[in-house]
Amino acid sequence: MVSRSVQCVLMVLLALAPALAAVPAERRVAALPQADRLVVHKAQRVLELLHRGEVLRRYKVALGLVPEGHKEREGDFRTPEGRYSIGYRNPRSEYFLSIQVTYPRDQDVKRAKANGWDAGGAIMIHGRPNNPSHDAAWYDRNDWTDGCISVSNSDMVEIWLMTRTDIPIDIYP
Repeated sequence: MVSRSVQCVLMVLLALAPALAAVPAERRVAALPQADRLVVHKAQRVLELLHRGEVLRRYKVALGLVPEGHKEREGDFRTPEGRYSIGYRNPRSEYFLSIQVTYPRDQDVKRAKANGWDAGGAIMIHGRPNNPSHDAAWYDRNDWTDGCISVSNSDMVEIWLMTRTDIPIDIYP
């Protein structure tokens, strides 16, 4: 079953589809600036989209249940820290859209293996759950992911449209 918020977004997109179809693709893309870097400040719970060092957009984020410290292993509920890049996009995620953060790097895997752990993976930037178990205000107030970076669904649409794969993402403590 699809959540009410996802249904609303889909209805809006369907209503806008005829108008958007009349606009040439190059003009639709040009309407939004394109980010060449993402920066997450975990302590401030902020994700920034940048272009040539200028902040284009700033979003409030929720992080893993244990947000302090660098991710060390599967199941530690931490959001990684360091330089990664944007990987694949999943429009059919169990969350409202998702974009991969390329964790783990080789050094993350080596560190985890040295301790006998699995480094984990599937770190994403994503919207809210498609089948939420809480109201929207709860997701706004709490760190609730398994280590991912979560934003509101409307913010996720903008991030999806303003980014491409292979751009860097820096995640700071």
